[in-house]
Amino acid sequence: MAETIDTGTEDLLAELDGAVLTLTLNRPQARNAMSDDMNQALARQLAAAELDPRVRCVVLTGAGQGFCAGGDVKGMNERNAGPGGGPSIDEAIARQRVNQRATAGKLFKMPKPTIAALPGAAAGAGLSLALACDLRIMARTAFLTTAFAKVGLAGDYGGTYFLTQLVGSAKARELYFLSERVSAEEALRLGLANWVVEPDDLAARTREVAQRLAAGPAICFRYMKENLNRAMAGEVDDCLDLEATHHVHSSRTADHKEAASAFVEKREAVFTGR
Repeated sequence: MAETIDTGTEDLLAELDGAVLTLTLNRPQARNAMSDDMNQALARQLAAAELDPRVRCVVLTGAGQGFCAGGDVKGMNERNAGPGGGPSIDEAIARQRVNQRATAGKLFKMPKPTIAALPGAAAGAGLSLALACDLRIMARTAFLTTAFAKVGLAGDYGGTYFLTQLVGSAKARELYFLSERVSAEEALRLGLANWVVEPDDLAARTREVAQRLAAGPAICFRYMKENLNRAMAGEVDDCLDLEATHHVHSSRTADHKEAASAFVEKREAVFTGR
């Protein structure tokens, strides 16, 4: 039976179903735009999930018809129009750095598979969160947009890094400078989405992929994810050496031994994450 987890705010919902933790951005009236409460709760839940042995896959999605509209532009406007006295620019930068590492950075680096399930638009920092995940599943009606240029911002939550890695520098610059919408089908063609499904099939397809990952060899996935992340920026010799280390470690796990036995016995392996 699925377990509902108290996140401390209605802006983020959390549910653990088997070994799959689903985190739902829950401000549908604002297209799930980020709030301080949402960001802090997301950081706490991701930090806990990284260390919780029960969690073997994390799904990030949005309530209602959207994934995440990014920063709350209405809230930004209200703060800009209000009296001064807020944090200094240095304090604001420090807070932003900490929050980005604890959310987008954690989705990207945590040693467990992460999936973004997009029922609708992912814009601005919402797009960055989706790109930080290992895999993306989009409803056919969903779309992506950097959106930052339209609100006079340079971009945050790692989007410039993730997008450049996925589509190359020239295309990333085009998408940032022009802020045009990318349809689900175009996202699939560009490699920004792994699967595109009908809206009514999104939850089922996400569950299917997440459960498959959660039932997989957790230690192997941990090393595999680190290899893939380091390969994005590292030298080839560093990548080769790291792969060798992780491959040998993986070969000593119970999951590998079970998989080898299952192969010989012509049956499905049952992984235990050991």
